Amino acid sequence: MTQVLEYESNAIVELMRVLPADRDAEWLKNALQQAIMVEVATIGPYASALWSIKEPSEAVAKDIREIIFDEMTHMGLACNMLTTIGGTPILADPKVVPKYEHALPGGVRPDLVIFLEGLTAASVEMFSEIERPEHPVAQLAVSTTIGAFYAAIEEAFETQQHLIGGDRQIEYSLESHGQGNRIVPLDTIEKVRAAIEVIKEQGEGTSASPENPFPGKPGELAHFYVFREMFRGKKLIKVSENPVVWDFKGDDVPLPPAFPMGRVPDGGWANGGPNAPAPEVQQVLGAFNGHFSAMLRALEAAWRSGDANRLSTAIGHMHGMRTEARKLVQLELPDGSGKTYGPEFLYVEE
Repeated sequence: MTQVLEYESNAIVELMRVLPADRDAEWLKNALQQAIMVEVATIGPYASALWSIKEPSEAVAKDIREIIFDEMTHMGLACNMLTTIGGTPILADPKVVPKYEHALPGGVRPDLVIFLEGLTAASVEMFSEIERPEHPVAQLAVSTTIGAFYAAIEEAFETQQHLIGGDRQIEYSLESHGQGNRIVPLDTIEKVRAAIEVIKEQGEGTSASPENPFPGKPGELAHFYVFREMFRGKKLIKVSENPVVWDFKGDDVPLPPAFPMGRVPDGGWANGGPNAPAPEVQQVLGAFNGHFSAMLRALEAAWRSGDANRLSTAIGHMHGMRTEARKLVQLELPDGSGKTYGPEFLYVEE
């Protein structure tokens, strides 16, 4: 099976159409590369919302921050899954870098447009749709999900266990952000199963409960339900024990004050007409994009070499991204809308 790296492809849809009996080593490598691209795609929107919040100590800000660390762990586990079967993650390539406003890579959830914006009701609704499980405890399901794709990956691993070689495995702990937040070597099928369980259940919960089985704090919900609480403005609580029923009838969950970051135009602010950046704004945008691109190169180099020390370089660039983003969300757009600039997440070559 030919590898498809274009972000705007139908690769995941095509992979899911392959009969389970025909999902061989190349299928699994292609599927894992697409899974990595999906995980990376979520970080830009979530981080944009986080960096727009005026007071980082707000409860909503803390919740989004924890989810971002979960997603970074998921990306790392997917990278370990790919290298353990002899593949190499591709992250620092214009073809695979996320594009906004666009659907998720590979044709998964083609109805859902992913955009970069500050914290708004529209953005948190979009976040919950990214994380939507197949069978939500508190809502009806729609369309194919990321979780279903990971389930297919797990099934392929079960039939291709002989591929697991333990090559270039990275070990790195982010457990201060949750029990499941540890990138671990995946050199057995049992460890692969456990990693996929973390990825699916941190995002979706289980079929019986919306709670995150790998929480950073007691009672923490899976990502889908955390974002639904923000959108609905109410905590999700258990309202009945027999039968078990959950509903959004708890305490208020107000969205905190945020800088009014505008929606980034397709391809960046240079395509924003009257909001095309002046040189001084472009300098900040360029600094952010430089850190973002260097972060991706450091992550790719880590899994090419199996050198966990390179993750420290990537984390340093993440801190740089946050610094520049906090500047951008306070720079007003020239169109008089009262909205501000925000990070573009554009890849630039060295």
